[in-house]
Amino acid sequence: MAKKSLQKVIPRWRYYLVMTGLVALPILLVGKVAQLQVMPSEEQGVDFLQTQGDVRSIRSEVIPAYRGLITDRNGEPLAVSTPVTTLVANPQHIQELATEDDLKRLAAALDTSLTQLKNRLQRYRNKSFMYLARQLPPVEAEKILSLRIPGISGRQETKRFYPAGEVTAQLVGFTDINDDGQEGMELAYNSWLTGEAGAKKVVKDLAGRIIKDISLVKPARAGEELRLSIDLRVQYAAYRALKASVQKHQAKSGSVVVLDVATGEVLAMANQPSFNPNDRSNLRPDSIRNRAMTDMMEPGSTVKPFTLLAALESGKFEPKTQIDTSPGYLKVNYKTFVDPKNYGVLDLAGILTKSSQVGTTKLALELDPDATRDLYERVGFGEPVGSGFPGETLGNLPGYRKWDPVTQATFAFGYGLSVSSLQMARAYAVLANDGLRREVSLLAIDETPEAISVANADLVRDVRSMLSEATGVSGTGKRAMIDGYSVGGKTGTLHKVKVGGGYDDNRYMSAFAGLSPVDNPRLVTVVVIDEPREGTYFGGLVAAPVFSEVTGNALRLLQVTPDQLDSDRTIASLLKLPKKRGDS
Repeated sequence: MAKKSLQKVIPRWRYYLVMTGLVALPILLVGKVAQLQVMPSEEQGVDFLQTQGDVRSIRSEVIPAYRGLITDRNGEPLAVSTPVTTLVANPQHIQELATEDDLKRLAAALDTSLTQLKNRLQRYRNKSFMYLARQLPPVEAEKILSLRIPGISGRQETKRFYPAGEVTAQLVGFTDINDDGQEGMELAYNSWLTGEAGAKKVVKDLAGRIIKDISLVKPARAGEELRLSIDLRVQYAAYRALKASVQKHQAKSGSVVVLDVATGEVLAMANQPSFNPNDRSNLRPDSIRNRAMTDMMEPGSTVKPFTLLAALESGKFEPKTQIDTSPGYLKVNYKTFVDPKNYGVLDLAGILTKSSQVGTTKLALELDPDATRDLYERVGFGEPVGSGFPGETLGNLPGYRKWDPVTQATFAFGYGLSVSSLQMARAYAVLANDGLRREVSLLAIDETPEAISVANADLVRDVRSMLSEATGVSGTGKRAMIDGYSVGGKTGTLHKVKVGGGYDDNRYMSAFAGLSPVDNPRLVTVVVIDEPREGTYFGGLVAAPVFSEVTGNALRLLQVTPDQLDSDRTIASLLKLPKKRGDS
């Protein structure tokens, strides 16, 4: 009886009530789930939950656009975009989810101290975004991402790489870390080269890692390709010869320009000093400048062929006109013009060959100076090249209401005006082109551009013949001779202007401008060496050999048929001719 009293009888109705409740709970739960996930009309139903979920996990990801390729005329790459990975962080997520051990591993992977890493994260503690490391190689970035540290993710970007390095640095230029052009053609054609970034929807986890792609919102559009006029083979030859000369003479700087006579295309444009655009950690500001286009110089004796052309145009002189330069000097008002020696009677070719200041002065004083200036203007002095290159100089071609005799004389042999190396090359191309002027181009041209006639073809050919004599064995430019090819050109040894005015007796600029072959010129080359300080400083000894090496290599690379196999000139071009003070 006692045992039975301990057992309580559960009423039947309670049993059914409990069982009904147990059965109803799953039904109610399923109903609630259906209400939330199936019935879109509910206030906080499927649409609401889906939206809330998307807000927390679906993101719009930028698809980087590749910057347009820059190539030389033959398709050789000069600037290419390579894929890189930028590591970004969400400091708030790192604070919430990352452990001390995570931060230690991250600091070690980034090759920084834990303290430095924590300080950086602390500065951005109220932000949801910060750069952790920019533009890492994908393999290196993947090593860090594989640590799967919360709040760390990778962003795909592109980085510019320059295969030719310092050889084309000033011409091609470079971009900044955001892939925007900063110098050179990268800046001049930035809008052309820049692509349009795309976008896609992705699902990300709480740590910011992409789980999967959902849809493409907008495809990326790559930038347009830019094909430059330079021939990389010729560019290398020009750069190598220029660098060797600048180092040999311990010069301050130098530049070389090579033009295609038929089209006006720049086949080479080299500068010294240069820099490596792929590693700008030790970049010097003065090495960025494209001196061939931005720096001005007084052309000095390299302008004398145009003075002789002006003399022929005046009708007062002919190529064989005799000019007495005795006794080797000429006083004009307050200034005396002096030749290295008494050359006696010279014709116009002789004046150019000996670079006679006395002969040039006598010619200049017989000419209308405004007519001489007009010729300078016709060949392009004082006018922009029109390339669109950043910092391109206009040069300076002054005009005077009244010319005093000294100004008239000095203007005729290259003082009192300023030009760039490229402007000088454009002017010499007029002499090479029988008086036709074509504008120069830094971009490759598929069709020969139009030209305008700015000088009489017969008179220009007379001057070209004189230039050929100036590079003969008795001329100041004899070291510009090229074995197998005829050469015409003019040397220049220019006193540099002092800061306070006047000319410095101890600082010079050595120059040579010329063309080859003479009868049917294919190339014009201008060489400028600024302030040679080791050995000599005369243009015929410093700049002319660079012309010979650069132009000779270019002619052979372009497979131009040799036009001169005269044994005397071939032997002379191989001899080490004695240095003379007259090589100016």
